[in-house]
Amino acid sequence: EPPPGRRGRRRPAKKKSRGKRILLWTGGTMAFVVLAVGAAGYLYLQHLNDNIDALPDDGASTGGFQKDQAINILLIGTDKRTGSGNDGYGDKGSAGHADTTLLLHVSKDRSNATALSIPRDLIVDVPDCPTTQEDGSTKVIPGSTGVRFNTSLGQSGRTPSCTMRTVTELTGVTPDNFMVADFNAVKTLSSAVGGVEVCLAKDINDPDSHLNLPAGKHTVEGEEALAFVRTRHSVGFGGDLSRIELQQQFLSSLMRKLKSNDTLTSPTKMVKLAEAGTDALTVDAKLKSIGKLKDLGLELGKLDTKNLTFATVPVKDNPAEKTPVTVVLKDGPAQQVFDMVKNDVSFTEVKKQEKEKKDKEEAAVAARLEGKKSEPSEVRVRVLNGGASSGSAGRELTYLQNEAGVTKSENAGNAPADIAKTTLEYAPDQADQARALAEILGLTGAAMKPGESVTNSQGLPAMTLTLGKDFKGAGVKLDATSAKAPEDLQKSTADKVECAK
Repeated sequence: EPPPGRRGRRRPAKKKSRGKRILLWTGGTMAFVVLAVGAAGYLYLQHLNDNIDALPDDGASTGGFQKDQAINILLIGTDKRTGSGNDGYGDKGSAGHADTTLLLHVSKDRSNATALSIPRDLIVDVPDCPTTQEDGSTKVIPGSTGVRFNTSLGQSGRTPSCTMRTVTELTGVTPDNFMVADFNAVKTLSSAVGGVEVCLAKDINDPDSHLNLPAGKHTVEGEEALAFVRTRHSVGFGGDLSRIELQQQFLSSLMRKLKSNDTLTSPTKMVKLAEAGTDALTVDAKLKSIGKLKDLGLELGKLDTKNLTFATVPVKDNPAEKTPVTVVLKDGPAQQVFDMVKNDVSFTEVKKQEKEKKDKEEAAVAARLEGKKSEPSEVRVRVLNGGASSGSAGRELTYLQNEAGVTKSENAGNAPADIAKTTLEYAPDQADQARALAEILGLTGAAMKPGESVTNSQGLPAMTLTLGKDFKGAGVKLDATSAKAPEDLQKSTADKVECAK
């Protein structure tokens, strides 16, 4: 139980914004506990601190996550058989492999995230790995060419820093930090939240993982939860790729449970989660403190988890094997995925973000037409021909002076180069004049180009109107944005699937 005096400080954990501070396994949970405990729980925080195991990153990371940058955390689930409760799962005494690996990318603006699964049976090159030994010395563990990804951890003395280097070489993304969890993490975390809901489309009885459940929805925890994430022979194609999908479903469900009010408002569950997380977690040395994990949790708290995408590196069966048991990259698609992560592009919200950006830009452009307008007689402009038919500048000038009342206008000849669209360049103090001329000519906000004024033949500042190839004739308005399709027009868009009736 937490120390006395802590009970009265639990209320802050109920704030809505904290419902999203979740790192796939435990980081966000510990952030909750840190915030909830407060100063009165200092000794308890020290206890949690002491629970955390850490290993050097051996220079393989960026040096740790930054609050003002995109975040990349390497999450490794190891099949290590050593340690409490882990010796009953075959390969007794095994040092473990990188059995389940996800690269968690959180965007710089914290609006979205991607959890990219790296198949354990993917053929990769493991680079040479400088690795800190128990006595503090450094040993370079030789790399291997054309081996399974899971051998980047545990084999030949490789530590998580070597998995980091392998991920960097594979994806081009250098992780900021790593977190490693063993079998106990699944068991203890699922039990701490009171079970995780999963769904099966068919009955499963897998003697290898010991999962025996009928089709339908179930709440699993402890050993049964571990059996669920380990089963593979009874789902999909019976391989690791099918198991990855199952694990992603489990993690999604676990995260929903972690951020539910049922969990967040239960001090007992919160403490159990903190204990389970710190006990089952090994992190790089730069994350070995509740304070750093809290800071990471706070950054992740800015993420709306509905914008978290689970994805798997695109792979195909290894063509070098008669009976494929390993996979290799699908070069084009895989590189595209890696580039998206490296360039901080969302997998789910790209269109929305682009639309929001476009909407903001269009709003700013449209705003150029809003505001006070000068009288036509006060508008001073030079007219250039930038691609319109011969004589257009002269004809437009005649229209401006004789019909539109823009008497302070003059013909400036041909523009230095042809342009597709008519533009009006003006200085900030000429905005009133620009809006007046835009109204006369039917210019859109996009045609108005804030810039600099020029000097006219009288030595006075003037705007520059350049007639482009879209110029339709003197006095003909250019704006066609008011046109609309008929209400009864039969139409569809390519992004929607419609059924023939």
